[in-house]
Amino acid sequence: MTYPLPNFSTDLTGQVALVTGASAGLGWRFAKVLAAAGAHVAVTARRTDKLDALVAEITAAGGKAQAFALDVTDADQLKTIVGTVEAAMGPVTILINNAGIPDAQRAVKMSLDLIDRVLDTNVRAPFILSCEVARRLIEAETPGRIVNIASMAAYEYGGNGAALYSTSKGAVVRMTEALSVEWAKQHINVNAIAPGAFNSEMMDGMLARVGDISQHFRRKRLGDPAQLDSALLFLVSPSSDFVTGTVLKVDDGQGSR
Repeated sequence: MTYPLPNFSTDLTGQVALVTGASAGLGWRFAKVLAAAGAHVAVTARRTDKLDALVAEITAAGGKAQAFALDVTDADQLKTIVGTVEAAMGPVTILINNAGIPDAQRAVKMSLDLIDRVLDTNVRAPFILSCEVARRLIEAETPGRIVNIASMAAYEYGGNGAALYSTSKGAVVRMTEALSVEWAKQHINVNAIAPGAFNSEMMDGMLARVGDISQHFRRKRLGDPAQLDSALLFLVSPSSDFVTGTVLKVDDGQGSR
């Protein structure tokens, strides 16, 4: 096979991408980036009014997107959303498991309800959705890309009341590695991005509780979601054909390493 020089493309024309947690923060940006690269984007979240605004913004920029209501803690919705998107837009070939919530409590003070919600959102949902997408891709003998949004909290826990969140993101890392092996023969690449501290709705809540954490970082700054564009496009595009089971850390050297 002859490859172009350089062998690099972020053209997603003809691809259908499903993004969870797209109503704000990183998910909002991810949806816009995928659409700008040519993908038709299914944006999902509980807050459909926010999704309608996102679809309008993508459409105004010349992209294509549709909004779908999805509560990722509802197993029935997780089992049907891929088929719903497929009926409206065509087969899903890219999945971005972005939806996630923090715990924001000390481990010994957490209610069972909070434990369930964090694990359902951060672990169960991406596992079920990945399987739903992969099952259809395997049946159609079509390659695909799955990108899970993990966190540097999977590797570094500062003891600031995020033990369960850290645990759940560690599970996302292992999920990425395990599913990449299971689906390698079917050419479904499963990778993850582990962001450090980025400006987002979730981060706003943390800053309100603990103050400006950026001053403790080496470069004394938070990331801008735009600084994840290249990582996302690499992992969903033809450029990463030989990359699967990888977790790409994007943290600006913020951690303790």
